Amino acid sequence: RAGIAGMTGLAGETNVQGEDQKKLDVISNDVFCDVLRQTGRTGVIASEEEDVPVAVEETFGGNYVVVFDPLDGSSNIDAAVSTGSIWGIYESDSTCIPDFSSEDAAKIEEKCVMNVCQPGNNLLCAGYCMYSSSTILVLTIGQGVYGFTLDPTVGEFIMSHEKIQVPKSGKIYSFNEGNYAMWTDGLKKYMDSLKTGGKDGGKPYSARYIGSL
Repeated sequence: RAGIAGMTGLAGETNVQGEDQKKLDVISNDVFCDVLRQTGRTGVIASEEEDVPVAVEETFGGNYVVVFDPLDGSSNIDAAVSTGSIWGIYESDSTCIPDFSSEDAAKIEEKCVMNVCQPGNNLLCAGYCMYSSSTILVLTIGQGVYGFTLDPTVGEFIMSHEKIQVPKSGKIYSFNEGNYAMWTDGLKKYMDSLKTGGKDGGKPYSARYIGSL
């Protein structure tokens, strides 16, 4: 109902990446932030739509750091193309936990930034949720990747994809070719070989690119 309810189009702001925010960007960010604060398990939350990470007020604060893009691919919303949410969860760095009782706002913000700037191998969990012909939740806790499909009749996600892996070879490539001029020579050569079938004269790959996730 987004189009009917007037929730498509620009919100009139830009995010920290310099991208124009859409109305549903703002709405989805509010939903994510509100829910994460209320869980009692998050200490710091960092959204692509916010300028800086935010410390959860200590009354509700927990031990986890959540980084997320609440609605990726929002430039596709007006065309009713699939979108999704992306997130990662870290454990709080004990040396970077804000002290609300004694530290000023600048110090708390600094510690929040330090908490979210952790390497990827520190992730406890990462995943995404894709909204399209069905709603699919894909996540990992470091021991395989699993997919779950929302069953609206029971309101639950049911496991539908077990032990997801990238195939050794494929037939499709997905790249934003608008950046071709900025690629390295090696990457250009590789991508060109996919289009032509390579030196062995194989079948060319097909291109699929939509800009979501």
